[in-house]
Amino acid sequence: MNRPDPDVQAVIDLATAGFPPLATEMTHIADVRAFFAARPRPAAPPPPVARVADEDADGVPVRVYDPGTDEAAPVIVFCHGGGFVLCDLDSHDGLCRALALATEAVVVSVDYRRAPEHPFPAAPEDAYTALRWAAAAFPGRRIAVAGDSAGANLATVLTLLSRDRGGPEIACQALYYPMLDPTRSRASHRENAQGYFLTADHLRWYWDAYLPDPADRGSPYAAPLAGADLSGLPPAQLVTAGFDPLRDDGLAYAVALTAAGVPVRTHHHAGMFHGFLSMAGALPAAAEARAAAFAALREALAAP
Repeated sequence: MNRPDPDVQAVIDLATAGFPPLATEMTHIADVRAFFAARPRPAAPPPPVARVADEDADGVPVRVYDPGTDEAAPVIVFCHGGGFVLCDLDSHDGLCRALALATEAVVVSVDYRRAPEHPFPAAPEDAYTALRWAAAAFPGRRIAVAGDSAGANLATVLTLLSRDRGGPEIACQALYYPMLDPTRSRASHRENAQGYFLTADHLRWYWDAYLPDPADRGSPYAAPLAGADLSGLPPAQLVTAGFDPLRDDGLAYAVALTAAGVPVRTHHHAGMFHGFLSMAGALPAAAEARAAAFAALREALAAP
């Protein structure tokens, strides 16, 4: 397949309409964030969840989505995408509501500090603080970590931090089109460099903001594909998209996890693009893919 289907391309074109150019020197970050904040919200009301509350997780803002289905429901600590620079709790509110309802789990969405004001390691440290808070706030429950794009990077870093720092125990990691390698050297970064929503220019901009110190680019807590020891990590679920510059990041991570003895379940969608799980309302294929991904996470959390 050389081009997305026309209906998929139409959604890509709509999503990128008016997208501001990203400045190499990060001088216009406020303008870019303002652009995203001003974008029209979906006309349909967000799906109702029994309890949605903004809370303080030991200094880190979080939003808790409790579907109210079970007092012992599992917990998903979710990290949003946005290249470590953009997006927030509100941008991923609809996705987190859908995740809570589909998995019947409590979702704790983390409002970690963003670059360039707060480069690495601020984001993973905030996420780890929120993970520890969630484990204490919901004791005895199975915990998964999840995220999309840069948030998927943080989710898998949480598994490394949890292993290396003695907990909390994580049952599963769900990684949706993860952003894992600041070298951007794999084939998909060239093949899908332009025209599919996320571009090579965006990724360079994001990584430069997040890792201004070149020495950090070899840290496994920043770049999990940089030779990290992946042994002993929890089972993983990965969603990848064919027209995504990050496609090969996710596929390479699945190979690396398997080589380290970690069970991996990969869902590859050849005709989709970066961010498609958040566009389920516009694409039936995206809605089906999201339902399958969330059902797989629910199944993993239900396992003993």
